Amino acid sequence: MKLAIAQINCTVGDLGGNLRKILDYTHQARSAGAGLVVTPELALSGYPPEDLLLRNGFRLACEKALSELAQEIKDLTLLVGHPHLADGKLYNAASVIRDGKIIATYHKNLLPNDSVFDERRYFEPGSDSCLFELEGIRFGVNICQDIWQENTASRARKAGADVLIVLNASPYHMRKQTLRHQIVRQRIGETGMPMIYTNLVGAQDELIFDGASFAMNGRGDLTHQFNEFTETLGLIELQNGSPMPGKIAPSQTLEATVYQGLCLGLKDYVGKNGIPGVLLGLSGGVDSALTLAIAVDALGAGKVEAVMMPSPFTADISLQDARMMAEILKVRYSELSIRPVFDKFLDTLATQIPKPSGHNQPDTTEENLQARIRGNLLMALSNKYGSIVLTTGNKSEIAVGYCTLYGDMAGGFSVLKDITKTMVYRLCHYRNTLGSVIPERVISRPPSAELRPGQTDQDSLPPYDVLDGIVEAYMERDLSLREILNMKYAEADVRRVVQLIRLNEYKRRQSPPGIRITQRGFGKDWRYPITSKYRDEF
Repeated sequence: MKLAIAQINCTVGDLGGNLRKILDYTHQARSAGAGLVVTPELALSGYPPEDLLLRNGFRLACEKALSELAQEIKDLTLLVGHPHLADGKLYNAASVIRDGKIIATYHKNLLPNDSVFDERRYFEPGSDSCLFELEGIRFGVNICQDIWQENTASRARKAGADVLIVLNASPYHMRKQTLRHQIVRQRIGETGMPMIYTNLVGAQDELIFDGASFAMNGRGDLTHQFNEFTETLGLIELQNGSPMPGKIAPSQTLEATVYQGLCLGLKDYVGKNGIPGVLLGLSGGVDSALTLAIAVDALGAGKVEAVMMPSPFTADISLQDARMMAEILKVRYSELSIRPVFDKFLDTLATQIPKPSGHNQPDTTEENLQARIRGNLLMALSNKYGSIVLTTGNKSEIAVGYCTLYGDMAGGFSVLKDITKTMVYRLCHYRNTLGSVIPERVISRPPSAELRPGQTDQDSLPPYDVLDGIVEAYMERDLSLREILNMKYAEADVRRVVQLIRLNEYKRRQSPPGIRITQRGFGKDWRYPITSKYRDEF
């Protein structure tokens, strides 16, 4: 028999659109000779629906959409993910539909409640296995978290399953696919069953789903690996219940997968929210250069505008590089000098903040003022023309507060929110392998906010390879200060970085949403209090 994986991009709450997409893929699968179609987890509602699930109207709308979908299914079997209300309880479910009827429903047994997941807030856990038969093969069903621990897959095997189908809405983070393969091989080792792993593709707010659906035989050999970050109908032929060798998509570099994920995250955020375009401040620096490249690749040059806002401290080469990149990428480009506004602000504040002279030298007050002027100008353009402002700060800066509230943090979406500075450089080099769009001087210059004469980031921060290593160890891996010191970092650097992470929680709470690509980002999976007396000790 032939089975089809519908690796589709669903939109949360778009029940009609998701239903039509599922039907479209079932029609394609039928034309290709498939007898069974499998969708991702909660495909009908989109994932994650979050507190929409608390609304009775939404629950009933999901039930209505499932009934309408069932009536349209003829001449094949569909396994579809959806919320299911039964006896006053809500379940994360998958239903088997055949000849216009629901013949079986499985309730997800294990509900994740860590990292970015909060499923116990909404769903009741199931406890039973679910089997259905097609062309002499008995299929068991699991949903995502069910296979990340022992027993659930084994129960399906003991119930008589020959093949296990797993519906997933598994968010991407770096190196996630290797981990998925390991987990599936563990379950195969325990059960001896072939497994079909169907994953969602697309983006929802800060989460991105990479698809990358696959199949393994009963020995744990990879028989099928479908493409990442793109919708696809993946066809798998089964003989005697085992998947025959088929398509294996070529593996990609880490930089390639991260870059594609960022493009998809931005494209879906803009497209699914009906936003007409984006604009950003193009400074001549590496972060805004990478953000601009991603925006053009994700949306097309016609939906992107870049604004250069030079100050008295902006270097000529920054202007030159910004102009060059805008010309290469063919985006709308304008220059708005902030000098007159900056001078007027200083004049207005002169009675409270004397102008610099003698021992009264500029400090972060004047630096932040420049950033806030730029933020105001960008937001004015956003208000007037409807485009959303993309902030250009990276994870390293956001971690330690090297950013200005209501200044460079002002905007609607943060493309690089979970990208460290060292990864920024790696992605710039990667993007230039596809076609040179980021001037080499932008990459090779010492990074600087250009808010005072001769400023560089390393005036007040450790080198970025050191900073990023400490941030990853403390923030992403929850290592203690002693464990971080054992990684051979200087104690002064460790103390400084950890203190800055702690002190700047209030800023991060006010930052726009951004794309998550690591195991832990400053979003759903980072919930530290702003007010806290706890201090980490060595």
